[in-house]
Amino acid sequence: MTRHEQVALAKSFEGYSRRNFVRMLLGSSALSLVALNRLNAAVYESLASLNQDYLQDPSPDGAYWDAVREHFMFEDGLIMMNNGTIGPMPRPVFHTLVKYFRVQCTNPCDCYAVLPPKREEVRRKLASFINASPDEVALTRNTTEGMNFVASGLDLQPGDEVLMSTMEHPAGIHPWRLKAARYGITVRDIPIGLPPQNVQEITEAFERAITARTKIISISHTVYISGLIAPIRELSRIARERGIVLLADSAHGLGMLNLDMRELGADFFASSPYKWLGAPTGCGLLYVRQDIQDRVWPTIASSGWDSRETARRFETLGQRADPIIFALGEAIDFQNAIGRERIERRVKTLAGYLKAELAGIRGVRLHTSRDPYLSGGLTAFSVEGVEPARMVNYLREKYNIVIRTIGSREAGTHGVRVSTHIYLSTKHIDMLLEGVKYLADRA
Repeated sequence: MTRHEQVALAKSFEGYSRRNFVRMLLGSSALSLVALNRLNAAVYESLASLNQDYLQDPSPDGAYWDAVREHFMFEDGLIMMNNGTIGPMPRPVFHTLVKYFRVQCTNPCDCYAVLPPKREEVRRKLASFINASPDEVALTRNTTEGMNFVASGLDLQPGDEVLMSTMEHPAGIHPWRLKAARYGITVRDIPIGLPPQNVQEITEAFERAITARTKIISISHTVYISGLIAPIRELSRIARERGIVLLADSAHGLGMLNLDMRELGADFFASSPYKWLGAPTGCGLLYVRQDIQDRVWPTIASSGWDSRETARRFETLGQRADPIIFALGEAIDFQNAIGRERIERRVKTLAGYLKAELAGIRGVRLHTSRDPYLSGGLTAFSVEGVEPARMVNYLREKYNIVIRTIGSREAGTHGVRVSTHIYLSTKHIDMLLEGVKYLADRA
């Protein structure tokens, strides 16, 4: 199939509204399976052709990424710069989601008689994607659930300490506050700069704070407020040397960064694939290092909590929406077809361009480090005299660009946050910059 034929096949369905498209797929078993399989095959053939064209180029130009963008299903004109909240699904992921929900609609017995082994296939894909063992991977529903599993499951005594940063997400804060209220543990907040100047500023602050009562460091790997990528590898090394464990909240890491659990060294790692990986909402990752799994009690108990000797014992949740899990596997396939290193490089290249240009606009204060080791695809900033909510509304109304407000005035973190994923181009970022400059000049 030529690239022209691949694109034509995908575009042949664009005339349908989303509702009619789904109705068509559900209308006939033969049509739905054949159409979906052919559509997915066309996407992967297109990506393979692109990769062949750019075989020697680890960082291809805009033409490559413009072609990748065609495999997403955006409404006309929408420029999504907030996948840090919820990201779009590539076409193959949507097709797979519909395909397996159709099985539940038409032949429910297959959901328990035929399809369960496919969950293990997805687990293996996910483990390989992060360089871990399948026995270390639990398929959760989101980062919040993973953070709670660890906080609830660890045995801690009154007076035991948890260290966290002042930049944590509520899902990283409240599991420990709940534990403190019930069991008398102590939660201590370690200040982090906005942005920090270097890795040592962070590691030394945590190292100074460790006491004989410290049992765990619980810290955002991908800080939702500031866009910081925390030095988990260095903090994990400190934790290991001091006999404590580390839990990383990496809600944004999966699909943004080329992750390697062996390199990072975290004991626990929770993430949400529906932000940067392109999976549907309702699926999450919890990594639990194999040699400490016996230190964490399951939070939800059903058959298997006391007999499974791997991270699978954290999944005794009863019946799940398996089509969401299968679509997660498709999302992994899609990113693998492009290349994890290539994706991280593109994400950081776009973010670097954005930050460099923002720095030249009067009144802009960057909340995100310009060091690519301490930053990724989230960029937070504020503009003197411009309310963040006004900026969000103006950019949506003028350019159909979606960003979000972030932080708080009290903490000095109030601003906006921009996500720069692979379906964006420098042209899109230039539109955002034009809007920011317009508002800044009139502040």
